[in-house]
Amino acid sequence: MQRIGLVTATACAVALAAAMGGVQSVDANDQDNDGRRDGRACSEATLRGDYGIQIQGTRPAPGGLTESVIGVVLRNYDGRGNISQIDNVKGSITGIVPDRQGFGTYEVNPDCTGVARFQPGPGILLEERLVIVDNGREIRSMVLAPAGVMVTGVHQRIHTR
Repeated sequence: MQRIGLVTATACAVALAAAMGGVQSVDANDQDNDGRRDGRACSEATLRGDYGIQIQGTRPAPGGLTESVIGVVLRNYDGRGNISQIDNVKGSITGIVPDRQGFGTYEVNPDCTGVARFQPGPGILLEERLVIVDNGREIRSMVLAPAGVMVTGVHQRIHTR
């Protein structure tokens, strides 16, 4: 009797998935499988304008300790590979340095991945890996270097009115 119940449940699940559109096609207005839209590849020009960023994670702190870190950033991508930003990042041990200015560069690959190398403050050099989504309206990031920094970010383009 249990075998019949399992077969019936499996058949129902397959039928439900098919009814809900388990197999979908991609039309010209949808994103294709590698994140590009309408067959267009990403480039530095995909990222242009101001983005609000929320970050969180951990980083090394004085005395060999590790601290939690949160922050918000206003970053400008110029569409040609240059970054400028102002951040407010707070460490659970080190506190906050308000309105810290930074600068750097970025590169974008045709598959909508990329890398940013920047100095968020004097003597600090970070390398971020990026994934660009929704035609550059949003970016997901993680700090690759230095190795002890484990921070992720969500970037959203700020629309001007």
